[in-house]
Amino acid sequence: MKKTNASILVIDDQEDILFASKMLLKKHFENIFTLNNPKNVVELLAKNTIDVVLLDMNYRIGFEDGREGLYLLKEIKTLSPKTVVILMTAFGKVETAVEGLKAGAFDYILKPWENEKLLSVVKQAVDKSRKEQKKPNTIESVDDFFVGNSDVIKKAYSLADKVAKTDANVLILGENGTGKFILSHHIHRQSERKNSPFIHLDLGSLNSNIFESELFGYVQGAFTDAKVDTPGRFEMAQNGTIFLDEIGNVPLHLQSKLLQVIQTKTVTRLGESKARPLNVRIITATNLNLKQEVTDKNFREDLYYRINTMEIVLPPLRERNDDKIPLAHYLLQKMMTKYGRDEITFNEKALEQIGKHAWNGNIREMENRIERAVILCENNHITVSDLDLEQITTYEENQNDIQLSAVEKTAIEKILFKNNNNISKTAEELGLSRASLYRRLEKYNINAN
Repeated sequence: MKKTNASILVIDDQEDILFASKMLLKKHFENIFTLNNPKNVVELLAKNTIDVVLLDMNYRIGFEDGREGLYLLKEIKTLSPKTVVILMTAFGKVETAVEGLKAGAFDYILKPWENEKLLSVVKQAVDKSRKEQKKPNTIESVDDFFVGNSDVIKKAYSLADKVAKTDANVLILGENGTGKFILSHHIHRQSERKNSPFIHLDLGSLNSNIFESELFGYVQGAFTDAKVDTPGRFEMAQNGTIFLDEIGNVPLHLQSKLLQVIQTKTVTRLGESKARPLNVRIITATNLNLKQEVTDKNFREDLYYRINTMEIVLPPLRERNDDKIPLAHYLLQKMMTKYGRDEITFNEKALEQIGKHAWNGNIREMENRIERAVILCENNHITVSDLDLEQITTYEENQNDIQLSAVEKTAIEKILFKNNNNISKTAEELGLSRASLYRRLEKYNINAN
């Protein structure tokens, strides 16, 4: 039987899973790679073209919520957009796998798998990968993403283009959903480091007890689950760029450790004393007012000035009225491509409501609503109902509510972080019931895992 010329990567922390999958897949595909440590995926993807990744969703003892797998899925899609990802999950964890499908996974396989089912899904994924390889680059290319024509956004990107040619540390400020990740990636792509790694880490979702191991790495035996020497995110970004999102959520006692790395341009893995030299460009972002956080003694002043060689503010969508309609058309085209649809248009009333709506969730809210509309629309015409914009909100009507919500969201995030995501302790400290806290977590889209 002739093998298919394709490269498959299997990531799982169980050696028996890696062995069994390799024995099965190598009979049908030319190149099979395996990893028992997901943190090595950055290096492997940098050196090899991978068609399909089989990705387990849990890697640490006692953590079975699939959040690590979802985070790795986003990392892989960022590093290698045309690689197709299949999630592997145990029976009973299907809801998390479905969340993965929404985040860009191709399919999921239940463990233990049926060999025929696994081979069928992998073959379909290889076909999908081949089609992706033939497509020109879209949102991931340097020039093909939406900037806009409003003066405020053009000013932000003009500043980004100037600072990109330097090695200056950049702080990006803006509300959730304004495009901070896209701008950071754009700066990297415009820099002299563009052919080196771009590593993204969401500090807001990082549990404080794994902060140091994730950022700085560790050696074998440093703690219970430290089975092999593992580089941290700073080392993974060597000669490239590291983007630290939601830096305002880092607790004070960990800010000093981050400051030391930035000041000395070295990193020391947990469990060893050797300092390793770093050549990394640092971009950070937050939706908080860091000057106020410094004044309130929640953020170190010396760290603030270290990360803030250049500050770029991304405006909210309500300040970019002229960009709302063009952005909607851009996002519609993106979703049409994603779902294989064509000839879809907005009707006149839908465009009117898009222009009037405040978009408190900014670009992310618009993208989510348009994706929903592409899925629901009939006769290739998107209506107000498809967008769920029958009742629009204006900024003036909701400004006070927005400000109060921002304060409440920030308070919940900080106390949740302080309590290592312990729901009971956080609810008690906030004076809420567990049910009330869960409702707020859902309302503000806060990840408590």
